[in-house]
Amino acid sequence: MPDPRAMQETIAFVERHGYLLLFSWVLAEQSAIPLPSIPLLLATGALIRQHRLELLPAVLCCVSAALIADSIWFELGRRRGRRVLRMLCRVSLEPDSCVRQTENAFVKYGLRCLLVSKFIPGLNAVAAPLAGNSTRAYRRFLLYDAAGATLWCLAYLSLGWLFSEQLETLLTLTSRMGSGLLFLAVALFALWIGWKYWQRRRFFKQLDIARITPEELRDRLRAGEDVFVIDLRHGESNSPSGIPQATRIAPNQLAERGREIPRDREVVLFCS
Repeated sequence: MPDPRAMQETIAFVERHGYLLLFSWVLAEQSAIPLPSIPLLLATGALIRQHRLELLPAVLCCVSAALIADSIWFELGRRRGRRVLRMLCRVSLEPDSCVRQTENAFVKYGLRCLLVSKFIPGLNAVAAPLAGNSTRAYRRFLLYDAAGATLWCLAYLSLGWLFSEQLETLLTLTSRMGSGLLFLAVALFALWIGWKYWQRRRFFKQLDIARITPEELRDRLRAGEDVFVIDLRHGESNSPSGIPQATRIAPNQLAERGREIPRDREVVLFCS
């Protein structure tokens, strides 16, 4: 069983350096370093309830750190565009859909998606560079980003404040479990990574089986085969399809326009 004095020293360290620790941690997380800040925000909320930290300085630390990191990503997105987006999505286990899904969300909601982006891990990573790539004004971006960061930190600080007693109980239980809990957490995380990797490999295997080349599609169309072609290239609504028989449907409209897709013949999806 760990020494209670060591735990008290840890709590005292967080209390003594709470604001600096909070600022540094949030800055690191928003800079794409995998350091989840939610546990620290919850702990800070509990300390605020105990009057060992203050709410306003904690919120200012979180928001200022998020704005610094997001402003850098905004500028990188403006200068480097989709290369930055693809670099960020490449670290995801689902990079093939990351850029498309976030672009669809941004096209649909605009800068308003910044109000909730920090609650959504995939969107949080690319929202700022996507805003920069969209040529939105920096002042408007800053306004929405500050509002979103404020909502995000207040939400988790409030949860920590409301459930401070449960957090103390959890901390005590965690300290008693010691290294066993760490091993369990690592094992569960490894299993989740393995599951996502297996799903990704299976998806690619299915694609390899079902994929045809543009030349094969051209030959089949010239031969008069009854093939229904869907042009999924999004963001290019003004450009010609290049395939006279193709029906242009944006990826985010597939569900609502599903009735337009026939069920009695082969369907080919055309992507960029």
